Amino acid sequence: MTTTGESLVHLLEAYDVDTVFGIPGVHTIELYRGLAASKIRHVTPRHEQGAGFMADGYARATGKPGIAFVITGPGIANTITAMGQARADSVPMLVISGVNERDTLGRGMGHLHELPDQRAMLRTVAMFSHRIEMAEELPAVLARAFALFASSRPGPVHIEIPIDVMGEPLADARRLPDTASPPRLSAETLEELTQLCLTAERPVILIGGGAKGAAADLKDLAEKLDAPVVATTNARGILHAHPLLVPASPSLQPVRRLLGESDLVIAIGTEMGPTDYDMYGDGRFPELQRLVRIDIDADQLARHAAFLPIQASAKEAVAALAARLPERRNAGSGSERARTAREAAWAAIGPRTQSHVRFLDMLRDTLPNALVVGDSTQAIYSGNLYYDHDRPGGWFNAATGFGALGFGPPAAIGAALGAPHGPTICIAGDGGFQFVLGELGAAMDEKAPVIFIVWNNRGYQEIERAMHDAAVDPVGVRPTPPNYLKIAEAYGVPAERLAKLDELPAALLRARANGKPYLIEIDEELVG
Repeated sequence: MTTTGESLVHLLEAYDVDTVFGIPGVHTIELYRGLAASKIRHVTPRHEQGAGFMADGYARATGKPGIAFVITGPGIANTITAMGQARADSVPMLVISGVNERDTLGRGMGHLHELPDQRAMLRTVAMFSHRIEMAEELPAVLARAFALFASSRPGPVHIEIPIDVMGEPLADARRLPDTASPPRLSAETLEELTQLCLTAERPVILIGGGAKGAAADLKDLAEKLDAPVVATTNARGILHAHPLLVPASPSLQPVRRLLGESDLVIAIGTEMGPTDYDMYGDGRFPELQRLVRIDIDADQLARHAAFLPIQASAKEAVAALAARLPERRNAGSGSERARTAREAAWAAIGPRTQSHVRFLDMLRDTLPNALVVGDSTQAIYSGNLYYDHDRPGGWFNAATGFGALGFGPPAAIGAALGAPHGPTICIAGDGGFQFVLGELGAAMDEKAPVIFIVWNNRGYQEIERAMHDAAVDPVGVRPTPPNYLKIAEAYGVPAERLAKLDELPAALLRARANGKPYLIEIDEELVG
């Protein structure tokens, strides 16, 4: 007899799942029945929030959905924070949880891990949440989840399986045919967009995380339009070092000036949210002339008025538009506009942030093509303001959107396991790292080749600065950091503390050669 739990594992294999992140419990034992005999790798974090963040990092590094197995009640509740981050950043994540027996649900009888209505809680954050009431539902529900990941704005999906369903027989469960496809760009819309491009004198392109799939064709489009390309946080790494690239936040006034002076703005795969576009909360983002928005999500398009909203995948739309446009004869002015914006944005961020960006440049130049995974910490805030990474999708963090502390270390582990052949660097502050210290153990268990950089300023310094700026006496912003070298030693992780900034390149090369987890602690004062 094949059980529902075993069939779940077989179906996940059919969807090319090779890794799941989770902590087993009495409510998920039947989900694990077929796991040992499968080809799927199981990774055990030290907290269910870590399972979700690992799945997130894995998804961003591979482009495949990250999968988490968690227990009902506290397990799924612990995972919600990670699901919130995945939703904010459109990351495909499938969270499969247990739930108590069907005839106990909603009765409040005090069963282990009982919640009044688990799905009601999950529906507030998941793209959808489904309970498997009968074993036969499983193939169709999985097909719905993977269709969402492939054809619309991705995000976290939750499937819960009651413990009395997990052990039920389910014979011959097979992957259903894929029928979903992304929305298509119509010929009429493409023609309208082409004409807008041909008549524009000062076009500019805005790119967000949804543009990563279009990275190969964006260069052709930008060059044919002779258009500066402004990259928001999740788009960094696209068009690295290109003369048309402006790797700076639209929250900076020089970038806003570039946008405001343009006569056509093509926004591709960006939700245009305030953590990218108005992070200082000054409300001074300019009104854009002839704004074209290209997004896969109709709901997202409806949130901001646009001259021409286009529901389509970025990859298809960019490729189609680039193929329609001729070479521009007036090439050169776009590069000059981009250079002016870059130089003014660099000056605008000031000496302290510039020193942080030089630190990031040192990381990039010492270990090219690395995945740099960040937590909410000062070097990451600075990089989100201004930084040019050298790999599409290689710069991501939780310091925009949902903004979850503790994201960086577990997400870096998931990313390194998904893409183990290049360097993975995690930058976390001493405060944020304390949310997830135990995940160093998970990194050692899996021999994940992550270089953990602890940016130590002995507290929540960014919050302390904000309190000072608001004339509030700082309270609660100086949690004592542990001795990170001793913590690393306790987990068997090689570690070192830098005495000077110029020691960093050699330390990075030692860490890379180690091939397993490695920790480097750096005092913020060394950077400036």
